[in-house]
Amino acid sequence: MNSLDKTDVQILNILQHNAKVTIKEIAGQLGLSTTPIFERIKRMEAQGVISQYVALIDAKKIGKKLRAFVEISMIDHSMEAINKFVDAVEKFSEVIECHHVTGDSDFLIVIVTEDIESYNHFVTYKLSKAPNVGKVRTSFSLSTKKYTTAILVE
Repeated sequence: MNSLDKTDVQILNILQHNAKVTIKEIAGQLGLSTTPIFERIKRMEAQGVISQYVALIDAKKIGKKLRAFVEISMIDHSMEAINKFVDAVEKFSEVIECHHVTGDSDFLIVIVTEDIESYNHFVTYKLSKAPNVGKVRTSFSLSTKKYTTAILVE
C-alpha cells in the first residue's frame, strides 16, 4: 500500500466525486497552492493509486435498460483455460465487470444491454462460444438502489 497522508486522502475523495474539478479548485478547497496539488496528483497517478478518469453514464438514458449478473462455472480449472476465458470475456462490449470469485461459480460478470432479446443474443452467440464455459446462471436487476465507483479513502 502506498503511504497516503491526509492531503492525499482529501484529494482522492474530491476527485472521486468530481473528476472534472480543477487543480485550482482543489487547492482552494484545501487551502494550498496549485503546485503541491498538481505534484501530489501526478505522484498518485504514477504510483497507480489513481488509475483512470471516467464519466459515469446512466445506461438507461442511452438505451441500455437491462443489467444482468451472470455466474459462470468453468469446465477446466487450469490457469491456461481460465486465462483463455478471461481473454474472450474482456473483448465483449456488453461486459462491464468480470470477477473471479469463490463459491459455487468461478466467475461473476456484469453485463449491460438493451433488452432481453439482446441479452439472449449475447449468451447464444458470444458467451456460449467463449472457451471453457460450463454452467451459466443469470440474475436480472429489477432496480438499482445504489451505484457508485467511489471507494472510501481514510
